[in-house]
Amino acid sequence: MNIQDYKGVFVYAQQVDNELSGIALELVGKGKDLAKDLGTEVTAVLIGSGVKALADELAEYGADKVIVVDDPELAEYRTEPYTHALASVIKEFKPEIVLVGATAIGRDLGPRVSARIHTGLTADCTQLDIGDFPINPIPGKEQLHNQLLMTRPAFGGNTIATIACPDFRPQMATVRPGVMQKAPREVGKKAVVVEYNPGFTPDNKYVEIVKVVKAVSDVADIMDAKILVSGGRGVGSAENFKLLEDLAEVLGGTVSCSRAVVDAGWKAKDLQVGQTGKTVRPNVYFAIGISGAIQHLAGMEESDIIIAINKDETAPIFDVADYGIVGDLNKILPALTESLKAEVAGK
Repeated sequence: MNIQDYKGVFVYAQQVDNELSGIALELVGKGKDLAKDLGTEVTAVLIGSGVKALADELAEYGADKVIVVDDPELAEYRTEPYTHALASVIKEFKPEIVLVGATAIGRDLGPRVSARIHTGLTADCTQLDIGDFPINPIPGKEQLHNQLLMTRPAFGGNTIATIACPDFRPQMATVRPGVMQKAPREVGKKAVVVEYNPGFTPDNKYVEIVKVVKAVSDVADIMDAKILVSGGRGVGSAENFKLLEDLAEVLGGTVSCSRAVVDAGWKAKDLQVGQTGKTVRPNVYFAIGISGAIQHLAGMEESDIIIAINKDETAPIFDVADYGIVGDLNKILPALTESLKAEVAGK
């Protein structure tokens, strides 16, 4: 493998039902930053059937080029044809970096593609940078420049690891949704569109989709919320979440929770914030009865303002909070909610 032959940052632009997923636009934004550091361009890889029209949206969010793989075999996500499509694009165009969203689809697709093209994959990354590797010079070992440094939680979230792939290309990573930010949209911006089809011959690895059943949920997506009122084990019970719901209603916010709450059966998994839940970036995040374990912090520490309410003044959550209240949430929340109601009524 001649590493010098590999150029550019490629992003798998996930779409479902011919609609781009949020992670696709987040990765284009991050890919643009990485490409700038490398003096190259960012390319979105769009795979599906009848998806070419989505290229303009990718361009408006920062893609310099869009490679479109369009075929009837790609109408629904299936592991084998999508793996063949993305692996073929990589072999043909030789990107230096490939980013895939750590969604249900991306976690299925990314490892298979990396194995097929014989390169490494760092999963579930929370930070990506261009830098030197080894990060700290080691006597007698060459320090390589312009490497993709992929950072992810390790050992159950108790430490953070930075990983590189210096000997193989492309450098591949899956990235958690909600961690990266979309670039500002430039309406009317265009990208170079390249149509590429490696050909698809169904074989015994092609599954047949008999029926697609879509679940309908009235649960708000906490990743879109501007204000989150989040509760942990310290809330005490499922019934006590009524206090959080009342506060959220006054603020026009959404209730979320920690893993301990989901494990206790008090709230649904869709509302979980943290390393094994969702990554959120609200304007205001209330951490109520949440101790602040590193696994939870990984999902919310990028919030603009963090307000912690906890009876334990030594709780780690206070280390990251902008404002903290030490006390009994059963007394604090009703008083806070009534005060805010009075404030709203006064206006």
